Amino acid sequence: MLGYFSLKQNLIGFWLIFAVAVFTNHDAQAYAYVTDELAQSDNKQEQTDKDKVSYGHLLMDYFFAAARTGNVEVLNQFIDSGFPVDQRNSQSYTALMVAAYHGQLQATKILLQHGANACLQDKRGNIAIMGALIKAEFAIVKQLYQQECSAKLTNKSGMTLEEFARYWGQEDKLKSAREETKQQTPP
Repeated sequence: MLGYFSLKQNLIGFWLIFAVAVFTNHDAQAYAYVTDELAQSDNKQEQTDKDKVSYGHLLMDYFFAAARTGNVEVLNQFIDSGFPVDQRNSQSYTALMVAAYHGQLQATKILLQHGANACLQDKRGNIAIMGALIKAEFAIVKQLYQQECSAKLTNKSGMTLEEFARYWGQEDKLKSAREETKQQTPP
């Protein structure tokens, strides 16, 4: 119990126990009162913890909704306030993966500008560019291809980015992104 409360709460709890034990002559009544107070304190602390967790989930849901819908203003507000740009949701996706998959070009750009890691893998080993390839979001594919993830990187199915693009019938689009990136890169 001591680890769940602040020092002030612990002191108040111990004072209550002491006061009840000293100033009442009925041990059974004192014990019942003290245990009831402590149980109520435990319930209040559990509720506070649940509220914190619930609020955290609400913020995270809002952050990922902003990525999914392309709400750049909200994304900037979160990131400028210190929210981790590479935070993962319960499905192991980052906001960059969500924005890329849902075709949110500006959100993808903003997340990359704030340092989002385009090479992070989800629980299936896929990276953001793979989601953009599946959804045929070629402007985003070009943007993410410039991030230079390792060519040896494979997903849980053992596919590299090249093999993944071939599997989804997008190898020509990936090749186009590669060629365009080479043209933009000075020698």
